[in-house]
Amino acid sequence: MRALTATKSSSQPDLTTLFRLATHESRKSRAQGRILRVILFYCRSNVRPLHQWPVNQKIFTLDVMYLHDKPGPDNCPQEVYDTLVETLEHVTEYEGYIWESGQGLARVLFRHVLILLSHPQQRCVQDNVDIPKLLTKKAPQTEPMAIEDTAPVPGSSQ
Repeated sequence: MRALTATKSSSQPDLTTLFRLATHESRKSRAQGRILRVILFYCRSNVRPLHQWPVNQKIFTLDVMYLHDKPGPDNCPQEVYDTLVETLEHVTEYEGYIWESGQGLARVLFRHVLILLSHPQQRCVQDNVDIPKLLTKKAPQTEPMAIEDTAPVPGSSQ
């Protein structure tokens, strides 16, 4: 993933071809008792993707990792994100996730990608995902020792 580079492109990306290929592969996967998942890495902050896909054709799961620049005069990452959410809801069969990052931090990207690796049929709704959980160090709980009244105390004269 670190070797990915950007190319200059002025056209609006059309995801229809990707969805056709995914549908073809999904049919082959189903014949083998498997499901198909597509993970789309989208890295354009100023161009919304488009597609022409029927609403009733949902036979693969789409996940999206959206890497973007900060908002600015030439960038509209929120509009692109909203379009990606609509696209995901339009085409995905099982619970598809969309994660975004405008920070450029590798650990954030890797954490999101690891979450995307969860099996689509075993996922909760993305709003309920609370991974990773905070790992706070808790002090071990100790139980008070029971002292019997008849036990001799060292140094006492009973």
